[in-house]
Amino acid sequence: IALNAILLGAILIVISTIINARGIKLLAIINNIGVFTELVGIIVLIVLLFLNKLRSPAEAVVHIKAAGTGFNGFPDSSIFLAATALTASYVLYGFDTAGTLAEETHDPRKKAPRAILQALLAAGFAGLLVLLFALMAAPDLGKPELGNISGGMPMLVKSVLGETTGKLFLCIVIFAIVVCTLAVHSGTVRLMFAMGRDGYLPFSKSLSHVSPKTQTPVLATLLCGLGAIIILAVNLQFPKVFELVTSIAILWANLAYWIVVAVQLKNRFKPNNNNADKEAKFSLGKWGLPVNILALIWSTFMVINVSWPRTATYGTEWYNQYAAWIYTVGLICFGVFIFYYKRIKRKGIS
Repeated sequence: IALNAILLGAILIVISTIINARGIKLLAIINNIGVFTELVGIIVLIVLLFLNKLRSPAEAVVHIKAAGTGFNGFPDSSIFLAATALTASYVLYGFDTAGTLAEETHDPRKKAPRAILQALLAAGFAGLLVLLFALMAAPDLGKPELGNISGGMPMLVKSVLGETTGKLFLCIVIFAIVVCTLAVHSGTVRLMFAMGRDGYLPFSKSLSHVSPKTQTPVLATLLCGLGAIIILAVNLQFPKVFELVTSIAILWANLAYWIVVAVQLKNRFKPNNNNADKEAKFSLGKWGLPVNILALIWSTFMVINVSWPRTATYGTEWYNQYAAWIYTVGLICFGVFIFYYKRIKRKGIS
């Protein structure tokens, strides 16, 4: 199974590399088709789950053992609300990654934030309805004839809507994963290109070179794809590596959000006037400060939550349990070294 997953993953990365290297137009077409397919799929899923409901919303989210429903295998309302919140949090990363392509759109400073907020609201509301209606339509897992069923949402959709319909929705999920891979790959390429353009990576000149034919940084695209395939290959011999890399990547993404909102909050109290462009293309107005404070609190919670040394996530060995913190400290030290090295080098040249 592991070899099959690695092979399929490598094929997906190769396809993503080719599409990203071909240019933004092809990527945009596939992304738009993917978004439309996901929207239609989630709307249809919401309707079908609602039509097959077995209990009320209150019975679905409140843990009532004495109600005679036999529905005792699902979490109570607090976990339901936490799952809804986490859905929006992880969705944010996907839309934010897509937003990194904003430099290649018209008026990105104005349109990108609005598009991300609108997408988040839609995804958050749709995710809430999916979770709620899924719990309302879920079968009674306490029935002996169902046996030992596991598999999360895919199992639930198949058991409620049938094998054929369930597989159709799984195909939509697979397509969504492909589109997500394209967006994340593209975002990573743009990040590598931007750091190369600013001179903060080895071989910066080559990494920041844009092909005149495809208008994409081809070398950065190839290196990102190659790096992902190498991680998959290493996972064949060291299965825990993939889980560690995934967890640490999620931590670093949330850590990046934390840094952004922390610096933004600092600038609200002590503005940085060093030749900054003060013309706001997008503004939250009077809501800016409270939203910024709440964002910092939430980002802090996410950083702590993701990096917490859980055995289920990181394993029993101490160097795996604390891998997120160890690698994060190493990353910060490496970043500080590169920053001051480049700074000293530039002063020496000048």
